[in-house]
Amino acid sequence: MSYVLLEDGTRFDGEPCGAAGMITGEVVFNTAMSGYQESMSDPSYARQLLIFTYPHVGNYGVSAAAMESADVHVAGAIMRAATNRSDAASAEGGWLDWLAERGVPGITGVDTRALVRHIREAGAMRGGIFPAELGESEAAELIAAEPTMNGRDLAREVSPGEAFWLEPTSGSTGGPTIAVIDTGIKASIVANLRARGARLRVFPCTVSAAEVLECEPDGVFIANGPGDPAALSYIVAELRGLVGRVPLFGICLGHQLLCRAVGLETYKLRFGHRGVNHPVKDLETGQIEITSQNHGFAVLGPGGERTIEGDEPVRWETEFGIAELTHLNLYDRTVEGLRLVEAGASTVQYHPEAGPGPHDALHLFDRFIGELARARARA
Repeated sequence: MSYVLLEDGTRFDGEPCGAAGMITGEVVFNTAMSGYQESMSDPSYARQLLIFTYPHVGNYGVSAAAMESADVHVAGAIMRAATNRSDAASAEGGWLDWLAERGVPGITGVDTRALVRHIREAGAMRGGIFPAELGESEAAELIAAEPTMNGRDLAREVSPGEAFWLEPTSGSTGGPTIAVIDTGIKASIVANLRARGARLRVFPCTVSAAEVLECEPDGVFIANGPGDPAALSYIVAELRGLVGRVPLFGICLGHQLLCRAVGLETYKLRFGHRGVNHPVKDLETGQIEITSQNHGFAVLGPGGERTIEGDEPVRWETEFGIAELTHLNLYDRTVEGLRLVEAGASTVQYHPEAGPGPHDALHLFDRFIGELARARARA
């Protein structure tokens, strides 16, 4: 036997699976019905224990093609009914074998429905997966020693150690050069940019604005990633040196950082947005897209609002010219996008690459590439 213990003392029992051992981290949940391997390898989940709300996990096995990075970043997996099947057409191995090989502790047989309801009410919190023989008092001490997500810089942990080039995969030449600030980028984002003819210069998150500009990029992409955006003031400072000098596009954590660069604040959501069915409204076109999301923090409106009540674009003046809130989450009316009208910068909170998830937002990559081509033509 093993058990999940939360920092408020709530306990859920189950059976151990995956790698042996115990683990602590922030306990969060994802509502997707598939894409379990993509989630486990998403750097945005660094130092988190992931509850899968869909009961059956592992029923189509694992494969190298489903990896969103070279490593597994989820600290532990919490499931209702894990299975080790490997007979799907695309499978190269079993899910539970894979967890064990990757050193990831898991637990199955948990009442994940009740656990998620508790997290929704009490909020995401620290917790752990522990063997039954470990007493709750000892487990509670281990949980208390786990740093909270507030104020935590995890971008440095998932960012590459040095810059490198990636060539386009489309076979075309003459495409844009894009500088990527890698705070935890997913493989499917890289693949989407390269497939559209982009040549990428991927930088560590500690890169300076001057170093970015040295490669003479047509545009800059600020990636997704884990942790608290308020702890990344060193990235925000460099982004301020790029705004208005080169077109910028940020997603997820990149959205939050660019918003902070123009003076907006961020805050921690009660239980975050993690799933592949989040409706987002484009306030300019009125179109609604079903999006893939994975974040625990959000951006406040220009007046400090946690939610935006109207459906009209919100505009205000910044030191970089006019800014406009462009997208809105229809679940809770939180900010999902920003545009700097005069500075050539835009953001979305969600994941347009949808690894996994719906493809409603893939056009944003085309929009970014098109903006770079138009900017180059004007130069």
